[in-house]
Amino acid sequence: MIRIGILGDIGSGKSYIAKEFGYPVFNADEEVGKLYKKNKKILKKFKRVLPGYFNSLPINKKYVSQAILDNKNNLKKIIKIVHVEIKKKMNFFLKKNKRKKFVILDIPLLLENNINNKNDILVYVQTKKSDVLKKLKMRKNFNKKLMNHFNKIQLPLDYKKKKSQFIIKNDFKKKTVLKYIKNILQEID
Repeated sequence: MIRIGILGDIGSGKSYIAKEFGYPVFNADEEVGKLYKKNKKILKKFKRVLPGYFNSLPINKKYVSQAILDNKNNLKKIIKIVHVEIKKKMNFFLKKNKRKKFVILDIPLLLENNINNKNDILVYVQTKKSDVLKKLKMRKNFNKKLMNHFNKIQLPLDYKKKKSQFIIKNDFKKKTVLKYIKNILQEID
């Protein structure tokens, strides 16, 4: 099994590109959403570490955002709690898909949390800043202050780009993306 990690800026289209590979995708953001809906263990830890923000399931993302905006250190606390569970889910995903030729890792903090292996193929999604901002503003929960907090915990984009073996210049057109993906898969196969 070859692991392909997708890197890039917030809003660059990483999840879209991950799906277009046509292989099993581990999407960390989706898994976090599932944890917030029904994981009592996460709720219990949140209540202990961040009292006053969380009372019941599902965990409301507005309260998560508020906790982060109230104190930037809360983001690190949240990541620390969630990361343990996400890593378990990722390991289960990898075990389940061990016979697949490729698996795609769509994990926003892949390098930052040292989740990647040295043999992973890293693909950097490059997008024009103006396109990224346009896409982000279309999200119903867009909050510029929150995005700034997230950007501060990420490694510099130049570093991610240098670490990557491949670059996809995402113009948000399916034909272009599929051409890049086809070339990548041919080269690593």
